Amino acid sequence: MSKKGIAILGATGSVGTQALDVIRAFPDKFEAVVLTCGSNAELLIKQALEFKPKSVVVTDPIQYKKVKEALAFQDTTVLFGEEGLIEVVQYAEIGIVLNAIVGSAGLKPTVIAIQSRKDIALANKETLVVAGELIMALVKEYGVNMLPVDSEHSAIFQCLVGEEQNPIEKIYVTASGGPFRGRKRDELLQVTKAQALKHPNWSMGAKITIDSASLMNKGLEVIEAKWLFDLAIDQVDVIVHPQSIVHSLVQFKDGSMKAQMGVPDMKLPIQYALTYPARFENNFERFNFMDYPTLHFEKADLETFRNLALAYETLRAGGNKSCILNAANEVVVAAFLADKIGFLEMSDVIENTLEKVEFIANPTLEDYLETDRLARLITKEIIKD
Repeated sequence: MSKKGIAILGATGSVGTQALDVIRAFPDKFEAVVLTCGSNAELLIKQALEFKPKSVVVTDPIQYKKVKEALAFQDTTVLFGEEGLIEVVQYAEIGIVLNAIVGSAGLKPTVIAIQSRKDIALANKETLVVAGELIMALVKEYGVNMLPVDSEHSAIFQCLVGEEQNPIEKIYVTASGGPFRGRKRDELLQVTKAQALKHPNWSMGAKITIDSASLMNKGLEVIEAKWLFDLAIDQVDVIVHPQSIVHSLVQFKDGSMKAQMGVPDMKLPIQYALTYPARFENNFERFNFMDYPTLHFEKADLETFRNLALAYETLRAGGNKSCILNAANEVVVAAFLADKIGFLEMSDVIENTLEKVEFIANPTLEDYLETDRLARLITKEIIKD
């Protein structure tokens, strides 16, 4: 059997490095054809020397020069920016594109990859948050697989294998509740960056960890699930589950429920997306019931964690509203990490941006990209004021 060629967009991040662990474990099954990064040149150089990809792409201009010099005598081509990303996802050798870029920068390369008839392993939830309707229409048109890598969406996807003819009544996306579960708004006024970056169960990058603390991550996942599984808004619910063992649940029309469970480890959903529909034996940690004699579930607090409520509101409004939400959120998280705004202020600024950016009922790809640009500018202005 020939090796499956993989492009990893965002190879130096948390998902990207774990995807390379999977490739490393199955060298006869997979080949890293393309690796890309934003600014972590040192790690990309190290990865390129080990995996010897056809091309690497760097989106930071200063780091691009550093990578180009370091790989000058290798057989790896070094490309730059969005143009580079768009070029590499079209390579004939690629069977699947793993999109693990943080934020809406993953949108355009995903569109081109689908149009080049590549299967997509999607860890970049913002792609479907920003333009879910458009992306899923393209997936259908070009007949490719959209394989979720987020643990929650992978769980739902796994529960639905073999159930194609059976209608879904509801899905439950589980949330750990983050480091501030159970706290009220007045207890979050003085939250520090260090506290928000301490996730109880998962090891992730800074942006997604802050999103988890504010429950925006869960809001984005609700939007992603709606488009990915073609559901009505009221069919997607969130349940807080602090242990992160049940990764999500599906309830069918007859009342029967299926859950996908396991220890919190991103390598499993990454591996399943790359090996689908097969399951490969591995040495990942196994779940032990005696370590978790009780599993706890509770309702999500939409009053304290306003971001989750805002995500539902943008879904109901439709059009480019979720795109505005995502762009504003990316800016406020960066501002919070730079100590420019407080934890609770993030929701206030996002809400303000949602009111100020023009609503477009039926946006094109160009409309989404322009909405994203405008929403970022407006959010930065609000923070300055």
